[in-house]
Amino acid sequence: MAKVLMYTTRVCPYCQMAQKLLETKGVTIDKIAVDEMPERRREMTQRAGGATTVPQIFIDEYHVGGYRELAQLEVKGELDRLLAQ
Repeated sequence: MAKVLMYTTRVCPYCQMAQKLLETKGVTIDKIAVDEMPERRREMTQRAGGATTVPQIFIDEYHVGGYRELAQLEVKGELDRLLAQ
């Protein structure tokens, strides 16, 4: 199974929705809470091509984007393929 990393905050509803979707797939998520570790926000922004909103989701080295992009992958049937790598 692929490694999933999600930059998040404690109060972000989109982060919670992304987590629930990934958990239905049986995925373990490594989370970095940028509101608790503000020094990691710069890392997130650089890795995400300038994106400053959360969640920012990475499957292995592939930058998914946020919840909306994750949900689109699921609708298209591509999420399972990415997670199986």
